[in-house]
Amino acid sequence: MVDRGASEGTALWQDVSLPAEVRAEDLAARMTLPEKLAQLVGLWVGADASGGGVAPRQAEMAAPVVWEDAIQHGLGQLTRPYGTVPVEPTVAARSLAAAQQQVVAASRFGLPALVHEECLTGFAAWQATVYPAPLAWGAAFHPELVEEVARSIGASMRAAGVHQGLAPVLDVTRDPRWGRTEETIGEDPYLVATLGAAYVAGLEGTGLVATLKHFAGYAGSRAARNLAPVSIGPRELADVVLPPFETALRHGGARSVMHSYTELDGVPSAADEELLTGLLRDRWGFTGTVVADYFGVRFLETLHRVAAGPGEAAALALRAGVDVELPNGDAYTGPLQALVEAGKVPEALVDRALLRVLTQKAELGLLDPDWTPATPDPLVLDTEDSRELALRLARESVVLLRNDDALLPLRPGTRLALVGPLADDPMAVLGCYTFPVHVGRQHPGVALGLEIPTVRERLRTDGFAVDHAEGCSVDGPDDSGLDGAVAAARSADVCVVVVGDRSGLFGRGTSGEGCDAPDLRLPGLQHELVTRVLATGTPTVLLVVSGRPYALGGFEAAGAVVQTFFPGQRGAEAVVDVLTGRVCPSGRLPVSVPADPGAQPTTYLAAPLARRSDVSNLDPTPLFPFGHGLSFTSFDWSDVEAPATWPVDGDLPVGLTVTNTGDRAGADVVQLYLHDPVAQVTRPVERLVGYARVELEPGASARLTLTVPADLASFTGLAGRRVVEPGAVELRVARSSSDVHTRLAVEMVGPLRETGPGRQLLSRVEVGPTTAQALEPLDEEDVA
Repeated sequence: MVDRGASEGTALWQDVSLPAEVRAEDLAARMTLPEKLAQLVGLWVGADASGGGVAPRQAEMAAPVVWEDAIQHGLGQLTRPYGTVPVEPTVAARSLAAAQQQVVAASRFGLPALVHEECLTGFAAWQATVYPAPLAWGAAFHPELVEEVARSIGASMRAAGVHQGLAPVLDVTRDPRWGRTEETIGEDPYLVATLGAAYVAGLEGTGLVATLKHFAGYAGSRAARNLAPVSIGPRELADVVLPPFETALRHGGARSVMHSYTELDGVPSAADEELLTGLLRDRWGFTGTVVADYFGVRFLETLHRVAAGPGEAAALALRAGVDVELPNGDAYTGPLQALVEAGKVPEALVDRALLRVLTQKAELGLLDPDWTPATPDPLVLDTEDSRELALRLARESVVLLRNDDALLPLRPGTRLALVGPLADDPMAVLGCYTFPVHVGRQHPGVALGLEIPTVRERLRTDGFAVDHAEGCSVDGPDDSGLDGAVAAARSADVCVVVVGDRSGLFGRGTSGEGCDAPDLRLPGLQHELVTRVLATGTPTVLLVVSGRPYALGGFEAAGAVVQTFFPGQRGAEAVVDVLTGRVCPSGRLPVSVPADPGAQPTTYLAAPLARRSDVSNLDPTPLFPFGHGLSFTSFDWSDVEAPATWPVDGDLPVGLTVTNTGDRAGADVVQLYLHDPVAQVTRPVERLVGYARVELEPGASARLTLTVPADLASFTGLAGRRVVEPGAVELRVARSSSDVHTRLAVEMVGPLRETGPGRQLLSRVEVGPTTAQALEPLDEEDVA
């Protein structure tokens, strides 16, 4: 039993040998109410109300900060000291260290603040490496590489004195018109879960706190409008929206969750006690911190209208389970203090949140007597190693959708016309949450801080003669350049037309937070540009660089179609490496590409009634399905096998041999889908339950085994409980959601079984020895 009668000089909370929870409890008991509340808020220094904000309603929510007053009782978090204005990293580190020393000096207990930053596409700081956007992670189908990227990001943030990263986004794409589609990993919950958990494991492995967002349902808003209400049933919530979060908590080890801005069936997430406490903590066993999305507590008052003032909003959020108000303490300080002192809010709720916050600070070393701020000199955030890692992920995320008559790779000496608004724009490869877009665009006089080549520059570096014509802007109405682009295309051997998105914030782009689309037609005059170029008859490569899939029906004359999703600072190099054949493409679509801008949006996770039928004139069948992607080499799959029965409480191994039958090295992605022909509730026609990415030299083979736990066949049944149902199912070994190689009929045997928290969430992948006949000929015994 711990002795709690120690003197002030030997306070338990300062004893690093004690459990974090014990230290937190001792410190909390010594605090006054103002000191407690100060630990439950962030402080955003440098954010203003000029109207050019990076958070929703920043112009009206931001208020001048008096630093000395704000830290007089201590401080819970410092909000984005690197990610608010462009500052040279070493200078920013010194400034942060000085700020931390002032926070320590002002606090009666000498406690530093926990520092958080955005890190979705890399550390969101000036001159930091920009990695591909999450939709590109999905296209790579490579969890190990995503984990490696996260470790690199986390290491740079840790060196800079940052403790918490606000990533990853685990929203499952439901309607790609939503502006934040680029921040999602894809439209399949299993893909999102595996890659999201890998990112979390990488970030947490460096000591950083990973923050899952946005909990929950944000991407399912009505009409794909940002912050709009979400109208989904409990079954869709349980079977599609929630699994990635549960997986990232259990398999990634995330220690923080950020509530969503949205409301589910009329209940805002920030005030949803059943979601943030009943589900997250009581049933899932989460013990970390829940943080508010920026201004999310005040939005209970100003947007959702479920609170009459900031104090009431604070009370609702605190009771629901929001531990930390970000980015500032507008509601959790004075307004909440008044209600607690008046007896209208139990101080026990404050203590509950405080213990979680202090426990996490203890785990991070922020309660240790010998804590000192990080003072790296110099602090380099863009290294050769990080750039190479960004390039590797970018290369693996490029998806070759069509390649008629082997138009690609481009032949040396080909005279190229390069047209389109994104052909020579370094910002074309950057998503909304990259520093140059999120912050840099508000400082036009400041350099990018990074070397970001364009497609035009990379093609010229590779020795191609390039006739460049922009043709049109991304979304403007000026058509004066179309004729020049058409003329350039007509006189070339091959035309490469580069179209897509300009990322931005709140209407300042065609993709990104608050940049929702009315339909999935290419923005501006780009559709007309592509149509006119194709009409010239010149062999054409259509290259789409975007934050969402766009409808590409009507472009059948394009000999090759390549899709990439904001591939980061070395993205243009990665794309050109594929166009020229230096790299063999291996990306697969994490979202379906529609044929028509209005017949979709939908996702491949559709029940039979949502598919093409003879009772509707609209055909939602995608032009290119989820999981689709081509290569410059060829692969053969053979010896596919699985047991005929599958216990409702057991595993099912599915094995196959993959052989590279082409003349160059490449990577294949084997996908395993579950089809349940008859169930007690309607089910998607198929859904992903496993996948494996395998790299093979020419002539080499590998034996894959994907072992699927029966829990992955579970769904929310009629009674609202998750069940595994006996009966006939089908496992589909496939190259995409609509390109099935082998159908395996399996009988699930045993009684109806309920599952719940603790169920198995992931399939296991085993890759056997790689063989190459050219190197290891068979002997007589093997032949026999």
